[in-house]
Amino acid sequence: MVATSETAQNVRVAHLRRGGTSVVLRLDGRTLPCVLHWGPDLGEVPEEGLGALGVALGMPFVDSIIAAQEAVAVLPQHSTGWVGRPGLQGSRAGRAWSVAFDAVAHAVEEAGSSSWPDGPDGAVRVRSVGVDSPGQLEVATEIEVLASGLVRVRASVQNLAPEVYEVGHVEPALPVPTDAGELLDMAGRHTHERTPQRRAFDQGQWVRESWGGRPGHDSATVLCAGRPGFGWRSGRVWGVHLGWSGNQVLSGEHSFTGWRLLRGGELLLRGEVRLAQGESYSSPWLYGSWGEGLDEFSHRFHRFLRARPQHPSRPRPVLLNTWEAVYFDMRLDKLLALAERAAELGIERYVLDDGWFRHRRDDRAGLGDWYVDEGVWPDGLGPLVDRVHELGMEFGLWFEPEMINLDSDLARAHPEWIFGTDHGPGIASRYQHILDLGHPEAYAYMLERMSSLVGEYDIAYIKWDHNRALVDAGHSPDGTPGVHVQAEAVYRLMAELKGLHPGLEIESCCGGGGRVDLGIIEHTDRVWVSDCIDAHERHRMVRWTGLTLPPEIMGTHVGSGADHSTTRSHVLSFRAGTAMWGHMGVEWDLTTASETDFAALASWIAFHKEVRGLLHTGDVVHADLANPALQLEGVVAQDRSDALYRLSALDQTLDWPPGRVTLPGLDPAQTYRVTAQAPGDAAAKRFPPGWGPDGVTLPGRLLGEIGIQSPLLDSDQLVLLRAKAV
Repeated sequence: MVATSETAQNVRVAHLRRGGTSVVLRLDGRTLPCVLHWGPDLGEVPEEGLGALGVALGMPFVDSIIAAQEAVAVLPQHSTGWVGRPGLQGSRAGRAWSVAFDAVAHAVEEAGSSSWPDGPDGAVRVRSVGVDSPGQLEVATEIEVLASGLVRVRASVQNLAPEVYEVGHVEPALPVPTDAGELLDMAGRHTHERTPQRRAFDQGQWVRESWGGRPGHDSATVLCAGRPGFGWRSGRVWGVHLGWSGNQVLSGEHSFTGWRLLRGGELLLRGEVRLAQGESYSSPWLYGSWGEGLDEFSHRFHRFLRARPQHPSRPRPVLLNTWEAVYFDMRLDKLLALAERAAELGIERYVLDDGWFRHRRDDRAGLGDWYVDEGVWPDGLGPLVDRVHELGMEFGLWFEPEMINLDSDLARAHPEWIFGTDHGPGIASRYQHILDLGHPEAYAYMLERMSSLVGEYDIAYIKWDHNRALVDAGHSPDGTPGVHVQAEAVYRLMAELKGLHPGLEIESCCGGGGRVDLGIIEHTDRVWVSDCIDAHERHRMVRWTGLTLPPEIMGTHVGSGADHSTTRSHVLSFRAGTAMWGHMGVEWDLTTASETDFAALASWIAFHKEVRGLLHTGDVVHADLANPALQLEGVVAQDRSDALYRLSALDQTLDWPPGRVTLPGLDPAQTYRVTAQAPGDAAAKRFPPGWGPDGVTLPGRLLGEIGIQSPLLDSDQLVLLRAKAV
């Protein structure tokens, strides 16, 4: 699975293989590694073949090395002739800003070996260390190929001199071939996250930056480059994602020399990382995946996440969140009535949202005062928590640990714990500011408050919110930037809480989907995809968030008939059939639900429990349908014996009837019985196609290539389809 060879120019070529992925690297003694191939498994390549490949890819001489870049390293540098964006920028008071190496040592290592004992199971890596003696710097890169076939790379810089070295940026890069002529990333805003956008991969740079101390609601999420027109099931595509929850950048760079790079790293404010002698800085992991279509691209992320030891392994509890049911109305009788109704539905986790702590009657006060409000809860949360537990449900609680209202006891007692600059704490956003966890005392306060409440009330789940961007995030008393330290402190606080309370689960909520990345996922068990639970919007948001995250990590809720964000109304079958496609929950005042809706919702929850083992372990697939009004996605069991699909009409269709739909991901050699699946079968019964209502039996090859006729669906209607091997 690992091979190396040496070319005639004394350049080593290394071949790493894992999970259907090959990575071929050019290694020489003066530069960091260059990726020659990253994509389909090349099989066993003999040493002479690797050596010949290194020769075959040599550039013709034009007029200088600058015009003909034979090798661009994963951390590109101007000293090698690269005139694009450098991978490492920094200086020592204006010196040591250009890095060139006396020598670079490369080591090919397998996880579990003596040289890499703590590596991820089944992974292989190349670790390269270069020393710049005149600049007194040591730079290292790690390129890992994981068991899932996912690739990840990071780089570090160490200061060897007595004088301070200030890091500007460290941005690794992965090249893609010249046929990757189209870029895909995401756009968005609050309540409208994950909107795909495409453009040609023209010469120059396409740069997506996040300066708000989080990836943001407009986060690119991924930056993909592929053959023009690539879809879910076809068209080779490569893409990157940055596993970091603070300021960040993803960019695509197309050089006049022909190199096309996908790159990413942390955006550092001036002075955030100043290395004393012996200190080092490491970039976040830049994750790379590839596929014949976006489904295969996303499968590598899903398999990587599911293989982690901390990945949620027990069935995901169906939950009730109280926010859209009561908002700040913290009446015990109302909350108890909600709990009773939730238990009747079969809900397994009850989450009390914002409004339970001191002075929190609206969003203008109280953040930071993490004590149960004695005026609202004279007996504490005990009466509610005890009843929730009696009803057989877990109890969860909302926190916003990184935030503070100026109108709070904490702000009055410790104004020095609030982020700000020489101009003060900056502008308010949603009436709140940022609690600076870079102060050890502020960090200790939050750890004590949260840990005490988790222990006192046997809290199983924290909804961890983050509703304000980090602007003017200066650390007192000197106002130096604190975003980098804050992100690291959040990771540490989450890890300490989980260490103190084994089994505790945490949801990453950031005004909805503003902090969705593999950095935060290392410490959390769920993300809140968006504050908007409009089922029409959620079709898009869950689909594109799923490029990196599997369904069991994405929070998906059934709301009331009229959505609170868009005011759009949908029938229950569309709302519930959308929400069951993830970690299902309910966010609705159930005490006002009709008995008809209540019974129907109970049937949807029961069905979700029946199939969540499939939904949360199978491969997520999508059909590339010619009809733009229709959307089909599904989950196929790993052994291909069972599959569940959701076919939705998201607009009026010009073709009536709307035509055929294919069922992707099935075993071509197996035969399947396809039926409309209750409770999502009403649309197939109303005007049944030729295969309804009894279903049809066909080989997987025909279902994947030809498909079946779609039922008649009006806008914002769906039908569930089940395919079981016979």
